[in-house]
Amino acid sequence: MTDQAQTSSGPGALDTVKLLAAIAILVGGIAAFYLLGTYPLAVRWAIVLATLGAGFFVALQSAQGRTFWQFVQGSRIELRKVVWPTRQESLQTTLVVFVAILVMAVFFWVLDWILGALTRALTGG
Repeated sequence: MTDQAQTSSGPGALDTVKLLAAIAILVGGIAAFYLLGTYPLAVRWAIVLATLGAGFFVALQSAQGRTFWQFVQGSRIELRKVVWPTRQESLQTTLVVFVAILVMAVFFWVLDWILGALTRALTGG
């Protein structure tokens, strides 16, 4: 059994610079979208998407970015393990839900009708 002590002293200075650079790239892309108003809309959106990709790439170079990417990869692996219901199971479950809703709707409608009649009888109206 191997015990590893992890020191979590927060992000390093270089990681902070990388994250700030990623944010600056994203903000610059959004600012360019508005400042370059004379350019065609497709070009402006291409700039925003390019800066989004560049900012994401720079952010992934930090320790937090690598941790996030490992989380994404782990999530994809777990998602592949999910046993999804068949079409028939989905249709049957949907039918059960609709029937339950219909039964509850009728129950509350009857209850409302009875309580309304009782209230009218008690108040003489």
